[in-house]
Amino acid sequence: MASMNLADSPLPSAAAVKAVRQFNRFYTREIGALDPYLGGALPLTEVRVLYELAHRPEPVASEIARDLGLDGGYLSRILRRFETQGWLTRATRAGDGRQSVLTLTPAGREAFGPLQQKSRDEAAALLARLAPADQQRLIHAMETVQALLSPAQAGAGAAAPRTVVLRDPAPGDIGWVVQQHGEIYAREYGWNSEFEALVADIAAKFVRNFQPGREKCWIAELDGERVGAVFLCAKSATSAQLRMLLLAPRARGMGLGARLTDECIAFARAKGYRKMVLWTNSCLTAARGIYASRGFKLDKSEPYEGFGQQLVGETWSLKL
Repeated sequence: MASMNLADSPLPSAAAVKAVRQFNRFYTREIGALDPYLGGALPLTEVRVLYELAHRPEPVASEIARDLGLDGGYLSRILRRFETQGWLTRATRAGDGRQSVLTLTPAGREAFGPLQQKSRDEAAALLARLAPADQQRLIHAMETVQALLSPAQAGAGAAAPRTVVLRDPAPGDIGWVVQQHGEIYAREYGWNSEFEALVADIAAKFVRNFQPGREKCWIAELDGERVGAVFLCAKSATSAQLRMLLLAPRARGMGLGARLTDECIAFARAKGYRKMVLWTNSCLTAARGIYASRGFKLDKSEPYEGFGQQLVGETWSLKL
């Protein structure tokens, strides 16, 4: 079937054009796009560049300019300002000496962090005005708009690239992990609030007793939104424990669960642990498949009653 181009399509009616313009005026007012962006001193374009630098695995200027539709010279001036402020460093890209990989410094991430949190807070405040069912209606409508207007609709149908980042936890992330465990396991497995309480206790102990250099948490982001997490905890001097592997439904099927698990294994090996252990349940088939494919062995299986269900708990281990 031939793809349709603009020449094949009838011109939109004046009423349709008016409706789009009216929506644009309404939405820019609702999200405060006409105000100083996120209440800060940086203009929208510079915040967008900071976002790309913070969320791409190996950002380079040419790719950022292409994806944001920016003139190369304009972007170059922005990047030079970031360097002058100590927010950015450059390093030659492996295998391509013509390209420089751009990396935010700790100062750059410190400058960007409050802006990202402010953006999340404003989006949350917008949604909070609506009942949960209306929130979902709004989100689905936004997804429809994005799908219809994405470049893939006008081209060969290729999916737009997704940006995946694994990062250290920031304030608010641990609470999000607890919340997501409670919501997802209640919805998908019918587990009650006892499970959320267990996760909250494990998370609190991780934060209070954190051992730098021996323990680590990874937060997974997809296109700038949190979608997953995993924790590597010290169980003994020679044994590490993988805990609280989590992946939101919208991020499944992308290999992120396996990637989070691989990060734990690599970290444990690098830190000299000789063994990894984990506890899971027989009903968590996707997670069990990841563990088995990485060489974990099922050591013990035991039925129990917990979280409002009849379950089978399992202990797995991996020799490092």
